Amino acid sequence: MQMRSIEIVVGTFMLAGLISLAVLAIKVSGFDVGRDADTYTVYARFENIGGLVVRGKVSIAGVVVGNVAEISLDQESFMALVRLEIDADVNEISIDTTAAILTEGLIGGKLVGLTIGAEDEYLTDGDEITDTQSAVVLEELIGKFLLNKF
Repeated sequence: MQMRSIEIVVGTFMLAGLISLAVLAIKVSGFDVGRDADTYTVYARFENIGGLVVRGKVSIAGVVVGNVAEISLDQESFMALVRLEIDADVNEISIDTTAAILTEGLIGGKLVGLTIGAEDEYLTDGDEITDTQSAVVLEELIGKFLLNKF
């Protein structure tokens, strides 16, 4: 009987570990089961997205307000066209908003950070953010530093 109870405790512990691992994998991947689908689409063009991925975060003042839905190459301008899905309750983003690709922490992933402008007109579904700042690529900075140094 003692051996049976030990097996049950070990099995329960293993099951709890597997469930915890699954929850952690879902959280790290950026997939959010509870996110409601009430969003609107905004586009932005960047010269260099520097590692930004689909399902990346979109934030205003550090608060996540949406995600990156699609990344494609604009065949006319040869710039990255990024489709952003913004939560519908964040509906007062002015038309002069700036979109920049930022890094989460020192070695974290990339996200799109929005800095709200001062205009009284707001972005609507399908509009484009025209003022963008591309990602800072560390390798390019190091290369420029080394070339100027020597």
